[in-house]
Amino acid sequence: MAKLDGKKLLACCANGAGSSLLMENAIKKVMTRNNIKPAAISHCAVSEGKSAASGYDVVLCAKPFAKTFDGIDTSKTTLITLKNVMSDKEIETALKDAGLLD
Repeated sequence: MAKLDGKKLLACCANGAGSSLLMENAIKKVMTRNNIKPAAISHCAVSEGKSAASGYDVVLCAKPFAKTFDGIDTSKTTLITLKNVMSDKEIETALKDAGLLD
């Protein structure tokens, strides 16, 4: 079983409408390409994401928003920061670097 099978992933951007939706689609590409079946992939604004993070296994956001997630329980939630949130290749590499993809 893949490490991300059955896990919940959250994509966060400034307003939760544009970039995070595109990031969610890029995450779905990575999941499909790696034959992973997550429990859920959602998107929202970083302001909502900070309070919702504890309900997710992985939170992805742009590097400038990383400080928003200071204080999350990293033993339960992995924070992935990205330079290009719409790049499925960068997302895949970041998940591999975090030890979540083989």
